[in-house]
Amino acid sequence: MKIGAHVSPTDPLAGAERRDADLVQMFLSNPQSYKAPNPRDNAEELAASDIDLYVHSPYVMNPANPNNRIRIPSRKTIAQTMDAAAAIGAKGVIVHGGHVGEDEDIAVGFERWRKVFEYADEPWTVPLLIENTAGGGNAVVRELANYGPLWDEIGDFNVGIVIDTCHAWAAGEDLESAVETVRAATGRVDLVHCNNSRDPHGSRRDRHANLESGEIPGGLLLSVVRQADVPVVVETPDEEGADHSADITWLRENL
Repeated sequence: MKIGAHVSPTDPLAGAERRDADLVQMFLSNPQSYKAPNPRDNAEELAASDIDLYVHSPYVMNPANPNNRIRIPSRKTIAQTMDAAAAIGAKGVIVHGGHVGEDEDIAVGFERWRKVFEYADEPWTVPLLIENTAGGGNAVVRELANYGPLWDEIGDFNVGIVIDTCHAWAAGEDLESAVETVRAATGRVDLVHCNNSRDPHGSRRDRHANLESGEIPGGLLLSVVRQADVPVVVETPDEEGADHSADITWLRENL
């Protein structure tokens, strides 16, 4: 099982070495902007590295939004991020599931997600990995069971799933059955974001904690990782790699 962390995009390979990580996740552009990623001078080096790379799309992405000034730029930026991720040999691009309008049925979000793929100029070679979210009654995949009807719309495309443990905990989901719920609905889980939570179960608050210091029992975190048996990224608080290293070591020792 490969385990790593979210690192600075400035020198991700050095970030991996500092943390003794098998893989890294990073942004390729400003996480609060629709601006397209710039080409990387070290793209060939990254693509040739033994370190697996994952890309997290900007947080502002919401292709399920009813406002076309958000929905259409989101589609465009996702496509640009997918192309940039392919250039560095990334294993996947992570995108949050997003939200529909306050008065809309969640089902319209599934249909809007399908258009992300239908409007692409050509099929993407890198998988687009959709991540569950922590809060919002109108969130597309706050409830893990919603992956089922979403997959009815997009499951035929090059798409996968990220389970974030903090998000699922905050959403009030049962972590012990989370992997089983998602696999029963879609047949897959592709990546785990293993994060503890600063807040109680069902809080709807997305505040990550280091693996040994949050509200989620360590045994539950390990259960999700074991059941999923896929690559793992920690997105926990970090000071110059030391805290990530401790979380990665904790996972390796306890798994």
